[in-house]
Amino acid sequence: MKPIWIIKAGETLADLARTHGDFEDWIAAGLAGGPLPVQVHDARAGLPPAPDAMAGAIVTGSHAMVSERAAWSEALAAWLRDAVAAECPVLGICYGHQLLAHALGGEVGYRPQGPDVGTVNVERYPAAQTDPLFGALPARFAAPMVHLQSVVRLPSTAVALAHHAQEPHAAFRVGPCAWGVQFHPEFSLPAVQAYVDHLAETLRQHGMDPASVRDALQPTPHAAALLPAFADWAVARAAR
Repeated sequence: MKPIWIIKAGETLADLARTHGDFEDWIAAGLAGGPLPVQVHDARAGLPPAPDAMAGAIVTGSHAMVSERAAWSEALAAWLRDAVAAECPVLGICYGHQLLAHALGGEVGYRPQGPDVGTVNVERYPAAQTDPLFGALPARFAAPMVHLQSVVRLPSTAVALAHHAQEPHAAFRVGPCAWGVQFHPEFSLPAVQAYVDHLAETLRQHGMDPASVRDALQPTPHAAALLPAFADWAVARAAR
């Protein structure tokens, strides 16, 4: 069977990676037990395989910023446009979410209110009720969020799927099988905790209390369910 390719766009915090693994490890763990093999490709080293060589692609988060327009990132954006046109199942996470929006004509920029970090309550838009991935999720669910930039404007072809109090574009879909999610379905509690600690001073600078953010952290099983749901969708898509 064709693999799901995890497209690596960056690394997590060095200390966290040493003790808990990196973005691609967490995504692979979320896909574990599924029928599809998993491969990893670092997009900074060159383009991923052709979309028709994979059952689906998951683009990771990154500490890079989409607005910086790095050469490797712009090349990956062009690859994503081709993948969406070919109806290859795609899931963009955080940076991947923003890059997918940018690739398809949306706009990405820094959040004026500062970082969005911690456990948030994501709410589905009505369009999510019939979505292949979000339709099975509760109308409101907890999700881990860590980002400094957001999708300021969705692509004109996008369907908004979810939001939360400070993030109107928490998830979207383009076409039948390409999704972007600003939250991190692969994050564990220790991962979110590490980012709260890492960004503590930035949070204070924007009037937020890191201790309160830390105390509000909670498990996010519904967000985590998005990864196996995406794999199941890719399997079903390949069987058509």
